Amino acid sequence: MCGIIGYVGEKAAVPIVLEGLRRLEYRGYDSAGVAVLTNGAIERRRTAGKVSALRNLLARAPLPGTTAIGHTRWATHGSPKEENAHPHSDCTGGLVVIHNGIIENYLDLRADLLRRGHRFASETDTEVVAHWLEETLKKSPAPGSPKEAEAAVVAALQAATQTLRGAYALAILWNKAPGIIVCAKTASPLVVGLGRDENFLASDAPAFLSHTRRAVYLEDGEMAVLSRGRCRLMRFDGKPLARRPVEIPWNHSMAEKGGFRHFMLKEIFDQPQAIEDTLRGRVPFSGLNFERETGLTPRVLSRVKRVRLIGCGTAYHACLVGRYWMESLAGLSADAETASEYRYRESVMPPGELVIAVSQSGETADTLGAARMARARGAKVLAVTNCLGSALAREADFSLFTRCGPELGVASTKAFTGQMAALVVVAARLGLARRALARARASELANALLSLPSAAAGALKLGAEILKIARQLRRAEDFFYIGRDLNYAVALEGALKLKEISYLHAEGYAGGELKHGPIALIEKGVPVVALATRSRLRDKIAGAVSEVKARGARLIAVQTEGDPPLHGADAILWLPDISEILSPILAVIPLQLLAYHIAHLRGCDVDQPRNLAKSVTVE
Repeated sequence: MCGIIGYVGEKAAVPIVLEGLRRLEYRGYDSAGVAVLTNGAIERRRTAGKVSALRNLLARAPLPGTTAIGHTRWATHGSPKEENAHPHSDCTGGLVVIHNGIIENYLDLRADLLRRGHRFASETDTEVVAHWLEETLKKSPAPGSPKEAEAAVVAALQAATQTLRGAYALAILWNKAPGIIVCAKTASPLVVGLGRDENFLASDAPAFLSHTRRAVYLEDGEMAVLSRGRCRLMRFDGKPLARRPVEIPWNHSMAEKGGFRHFMLKEIFDQPQAIEDTLRGRVPFSGLNFERETGLTPRVLSRVKRVRLIGCGTAYHACLVGRYWMESLAGLSADAETASEYRYRESVMPPGELVIAVSQSGETADTLGAARMARARGAKVLAVTNCLGSALAREADFSLFTRCGPELGVASTKAFTGQMAALVVVAARLGLARRALARARASELANALLSLPSAAAGALKLGAEILKIARQLRRAEDFFYIGRDLNYAVALEGALKLKEISYLHAEGYAGGELKHGPIALIEKGVPVVALATRSRLRDKIAGAVSEVKARGARLIAVQTEGDPPLHGADAILWLPDISEILSPILAVIPLQLLAYHIAHLRGCDVDQPRNLAKSVTVE
């Protein structure tokens, strides 16, 4: 959820750490801090609020040094104030810790440490780690050299991992081990960046991409010791590890706004390219690239008897669309489930079930937990994710990367369309392998997919019209989105986008469900967004529209060019003509723009909405 950055090298550390924290702002946070090893001591600067406030603080009170760690915190234990901001210190001030995740047994550890005389300065679960390490190091012989100090702090952290329960990514500085950062990971993401005479540590690779693209992703139960010239990997039990670095296929310019006011707006406009990148080499369906990169050969696919799609939030909405495709293109029984519920159910896992786990970051805790449970019960798992080397990709049997590039706006946009593009490819491959999809229909679908990026570019031309509608609706307090069939999930996603970034009440419904209760909430002037693109159920959604219009709703229709206008619509957003089966990928784009413009007009923080984090790495 929060951001971790560490640097050890020859350069001034603070500017590098601040840059890394700025690049991690998309993850969501409410305080920030940095600790630097300077002149044999560790000094901290912390503040509530944004990284800009921390930068101003450091401008007034600079910290020299070439080894540092920094953190952006999203409050879990303790309110967002300076005392609760990371890094946290032990009683001596000589050891500091930053932490992502939750220490589940921190209350018991805190009580024990208080009995031993430790003094706590915060309300956080993280601070117990610093004091626990201090207590362990007290029992060790005083180190006589930096090498002995390094061994001592590594051993202390190894011992702590046997005591701590929960999810954590930890990074530690100790003034007796200068030029060393020690870190450990369980369930929260941590990646090492390998430079020349410098090394980096981060919760997400964009933090160091302006310096290096060579990275090592830590697995659960692993530690790393970073110094200027080396990176040493080991298991919690001390067993050494060797791992080949990966080359991250992004550069730091991909994480910049590119002239747009917000990352979210840039990422909405990135979608034609993101869709093209997701489809490249995978369409037409006769190519071998898909098989080579995923391991999903025709033989593997032909053995699939059932599909279950799991995800959280926006990814779950992609799963809902994917369910339709699995049924209509692959002829398979399919379910879509929220990962947070599925992982705790005693669900039946029939032979031949393929579980498709969808997550932009590949680090979503509930989706990871659900994927692990499915594999433990004998299912094969396909990860659909945007992040090479993510925990989900490593955990799964098969992986399909969406290649959308870094998505820094907290509210997901291009990742959603990329996920849907990936899922339709999987459904088509399944259909062909199982001979449920005729070659002629597969060819038509491939041609439609190849035209999708240009159609998405056409949808983006609605921006000025959508801004006009947003100005008219900015003061509304309740919104309803309705759709049928494939567009039901788009209605849910449109409502979610508006809720996430504008803090307005919005609901998405299947059009046929309005008369079963929700229509009681429709009154004069309430905005209703109707997904009425060309489809076999268009007449059904037209009936639902008539019901809300009769009650005075303000109606915004999303339609396909060439169709007759929806009767009673106050505004119509005309989308380029596209195959019905692909309409959700196109139809969501104007809803993203509508949410963006309403939120911006209301003065909301579009890229970092309150209470939200980009990657939910704890339950």
